[in-house]
Amino acid sequence: MTRPHPRPRATGPATRRAVRRAGLALGCLLLLAATACTGGGGDAPRPDDGKDRAADGPLVVASGLDVTGSGGVRRQLVEEWNRRHAGSRDKQAELVELPGDADQQRSQLLGALQSGSARYDVVNLDITWIPEFAEAGLVSPMPPAASEREADDDLDFMKRVHATTVWKGRSYARPFNTDVGLLYHRTDVLTGAGIPAGRQPSADWTWQDLYASVKTLGVSPRSTRDQAGWTTQLKEYEGLTVNVVEAFADVHVKLADADGRYKADPVSLKKGLDALLTRNRLGQVQPAALSSDETSSLADFAAGRAVFLRHWPYAYGALGGMLDPDRYGVNRLPGTAVLGGQNLAVTADSARAEDARALVRFLTSAESERCLLDAGFAATRDSTYRPGAKACWPRVAAALRPSPGATAREGAPKEQSEAARAAYRTTL
Repeated sequence: MTRPHPRPRATGPATRRAVRRAGLALGCLLLLAATACTGGGGDAPRPDDGKDRAADGPLVVASGLDVTGSGGVRRQLVEEWNRRHAGSRDKQAELVELPGDADQQRSQLLGALQSGSARYDVVNLDITWIPEFAEAGLVSPMPPAASEREADDDLDFMKRVHATTVWKGRSYARPFNTDVGLLYHRTDVLTGAGIPAGRQPSADWTWQDLYASVKTLGVSPRSTRDQAGWTTQLKEYEGLTVNVVEAFADVHVKLADADGRYKADPVSLKKGLDALLTRNRLGQVQPAALSSDETSSLADFAAGRAVFLRHWPYAYGALGGMLDPDRYGVNRLPGTAVLGGQNLAVTADSARAEDARALVRFLTSAESERCLLDAGFAATRDSTYRPGAKACWPRVAAALRPSPGATAREGAPKEQSEAARAAYRTTL
């Protein structure tokens, strides 16, 4: 997660000027995005000389920070693997969490794998990084299923999610957790404004429905302290990119072809940017959104400075420590929602690729996916959302429960409601 910038205290005209500046910045961003896929890596952590311990040290899993907090579900899953292989020293695994935002983590991983400065066996890659790492030969293709049981297990992954592991016809990873944009709403505020449950967000809601609700609320924010219709992440980082892509997709503007080649033109770029600006204008966006990331936009929503919020699945659990459950709800995002998430890949230079692949299979098993879902991530398997799904590993489930006497804010992430799970399944 990135640290939010201080929120500007903008007047109405200043906010409009900021939105216009954001439009210009978005144009530049899109041009930069067209050439960003081949960027080089930066410096990576150097735990030691990887070559010296490649054969006898633990299997090393490199990942970004776990949004479920310290001692989070990813670390608990690695520890469960270690317990199940307690008698095999060479199968023990270690989770290394990389600092910084997603762009910084990508640079660190590229630098480490290209230079050999750090020895990683498994890397947790954002789905958009798979083509780049595969094309550079930094991760190995996944071998075909060795048995009918493995083949059936692979088919359990959602098709749209599994497709993110494929580059040029070959799969280079297994889906770990997925992410999809969701629409959160303040049930208490909508009900208090006389908007009945039947007119609140549902699976078939459109942006026009959101605009109509905002109009009923009568909000017109002129400063970051005012109540707004909605908020999202428009700070200049990947959150802004996601919002741009979703707005563009809603008006059928594609920035790249199936091979990742840039294909937009000035006319289509203007059409997409107009869609984004219209969304923010009619939705009466919170002025602070222009400098907001996931953390600050979530705080604005919880504090009542926005009635609607575009966010990721883990926000549902985070809100459990901020609001009573009857004060907010979640449903699918109107229009197009960007598919995000992470996939686990085995590095091309791993000295123990077979053990690394076994670790990846464990971390993406049906039981592990249930643990991820219970901790606030969206799971990648169809079966995880169905009746009779396999339960989370017992010791992991116990580790994720709040300790006796813990407050909601101090405890483990709030378990997903059926509404949240239905929203994931419907969208995916």
